[in-house]
Amino acid sequence: MRRTLRRFLPQPHFIREHKSLRLLALVLQDPNLFHLNRRSVSLAVAVGLFVGLQPVPMHMLIAAALAVWLRCNITLAVVCVWVSNPLTLPALLFLQYELGAWLLGIPSAGFEMSVAWLEHSLLEVWEPLYLGSVLSGLVLAALGLAATRLLWRLAVQLRWRARRRERARRGAHS
Repeated sequence: MRRTLRRFLPQPHFIREHKSLRLLALVLQDPNLFHLNRRSVSLAVAVGLFVGLQPVPMHMLIAAALAVWLRCNITLAVVCVWVSNPLTLPALLFLQYELGAWLLGIPSAGFEMSVAWLEHSLLEVWEPLYLGSVLSGLVLAALGLAATRLLWRLAVQLRWRARRRERARRGAHS
């Protein structure tokens, strides 16, 4: 699992030396922010998924700040916020609003993706939208954390079994 992630993630020194991140050089020296272990990776996935489902601007900056605070993998936390992207955002906002309205017992306001509707209806939809986004973010973060830990554990077990088979095969040939 670790090798697979290392292939796709940028090297820590590239991030530390990036000219736009010079102000954060001291913070980025913490090796835990780039470490790939079960705790760091699963927590980063949970942070990224939770932040990605919140209807706030600057997802990547918020996820990076939380990753620094929780001392988990900053790169994965930032990557996971892209669960909400321009293609998925309208559907996510609609589903989060509907979930929040259902939980609050509010009739649906006929959600529409337009700036004019948003300006007119923001005071009516913010409570169900935020309730739905926090709840869906918590659920998806918990599922992401559990799935990552489970996949990590399965990968380690498979690697151990392969080692045992290899040792048994070598022992049989000796």
